[in-house]
Amino acid sequence: MNKQIIAFLSATLMAFIATLMADNSPEASAQDTKKMVQNNFVETAQKGIKLSGYVDAGYSYNFNCGSKIDPYSAGKSGVTGRFGSDEASRGDFNLYAVKLALEKAMNAENKAQAGFRTDVMIGEDAYFLANRYAARDANWRNNISQNSNYLFLEQAYVSIRAPVGNGWDFKVGKFASILGYEVMERPANMNTTYGLLFDAMPLYYTGVLSSYKFDDYIDAKLGVVNGSNSDNNTTTSGSGDGCAVLAALNVTAPGGNANWSNNFQYSSNEDNNTNYGYQYSTTGVSVQNTGGLQASGSGHALIYNSWGNWAPKFADDKLLFAFNALLATATTGVNAYQSGGYGSTTTWYGAGAYAKYQINDWFSLASRGEYLGSSNSGTFDNQGNYQGGASRWEYTLTSAFNVIDNLLIRAEYRLDWGNKTTETSGQPNVYSAPAHYANAEVVYSF
Repeated sequence: MNKQIIAFLSATLMAFIATLMADNSPEASAQDTKKMVQNNFVETAQKGIKLSGYVDAGYSYNFNCGSKIDPYSAGKSGVTGRFGSDEASRGDFNLYAVKLALEKAMNAENKAQAGFRTDVMIGEDAYFLANRYAARDANWRNNISQNSNYLFLEQAYVSIRAPVGNGWDFKVGKFASILGYEVMERPANMNTTYGLLFDAMPLYYTGVLSSYKFDDYIDAKLGVVNGSNSDNNTTTSGSGDGCAVLAALNVTAPGGNANWSNNFQYSSNEDNNTNYGYQYSTTGVSVQNTGGLQASGSGHALIYNSWGNWAPKFADDKLLFAFNALLATATTGVNAYQSGGYGSTTTWYGAGAYAKYQINDWFSLASRGEYLGSSNSGTFDNQGNYQGGASRWEYTLTSAFNVIDNLLIRAEYRLDWGNKTTETSGQPNVYSAPAHYANAEVVYSF
């Protein structure tokens, strides 16, 4: 009984002192703020919310060094057509990406519901995904931009389902491009390096994307966004109110072992790069680069992409074939630098074929062959030459080892060739020498 009385008196005294302190202290003290932070967090063990990601690192070696070409050009390294983190001259240890994804996915029920997804990358891939046309060093090599500390917000959207028909889904926010067979997550692709077509297509959008599944065989997408790779309106000058319209139609074969995806994008103005302003396009076409002149914003971009894959049943899921095709055009209303392809229409096009064979439970081989061409020298950033359109080829062979759970080890060889690929010794601005590349990669996913 005495212990209970003592406990009661102690609690009363503590409450009285706390009241006095509250009356004589600021409304929100530092301690209060700390409590607010501690009490507001996401419990990843909470039902329906999942944390996933990967760590991707490796070593790459480009046998082509590149050399100084045109100090006024704004292209990339001596090996053009490759994604920035695959272009560092000579040997380079790479932290490609640390990827974190936090998601509350919607379930399969056709009812009103909502969720979210946020994807963040840190590393060299993150830098070049956000800065597609980064600066080069004094010797025209893309070494100074290999930034493993860079943070990139890949996706951040709210997902909503309206119980209409079979269920009408919406993404609102920032999300990955609907175009292309390859994705921004390097380990999810068949090959370690990104392909030529990947580097010639949009990467992400900010806007609204709806999707509807008619049955087990046909589904479609329709969206309105600011533009490719831009958090700003789709416009050349930055002062317009342009937009881009997205559409997709996907067909899945009975049995689910094959599918065919057709994807479209129409931009009411040229898609400008948020980081670099009206002079540079997000799709890599330099029709905006008007030598410092303010572009009119009267142009447009139209892109069609078709891809598909097939896993023949006779191979017991060990064999996979895929293709990827691209046709695009962009224009501008500026009548300047016609000889370089600027102020006119630029068309670019390409195709790729993929194959992968799972030899056993822990070893597989994958190959990729691609072609990428264009109508004039306004394609894929200003390379400082006016020798006509780009015509590039590449072949890649990748071996993959799944030694233990969640651990992937890959080794790769790649060869690029064609005009505007690398500078030929003694012939500046010709870009025709073949470019050799080797890589080793280690990925842990969780």
